[in-house]
Amino acid sequence: MPQWLCNQLMRAFYNKNRRQIRLLNDCWYFYRTRKSDTEAPGFHSQL
Repeated sequence: MPQWLCNQLMRAFYNKNRRQIRLLNDCWYFYRTRKSDTEAPGFHSQL
């Protein structure tokens, strides 16, 4: 997980900002799926 995302997540949890937590969670999911698509093509087809 990128450091900037980790810092923002910690801040959102500390402030109990549910909207920000959801947004950052979506960003992480998008980032993770994009990164896995570029690093390992065909990975999702094996699931």
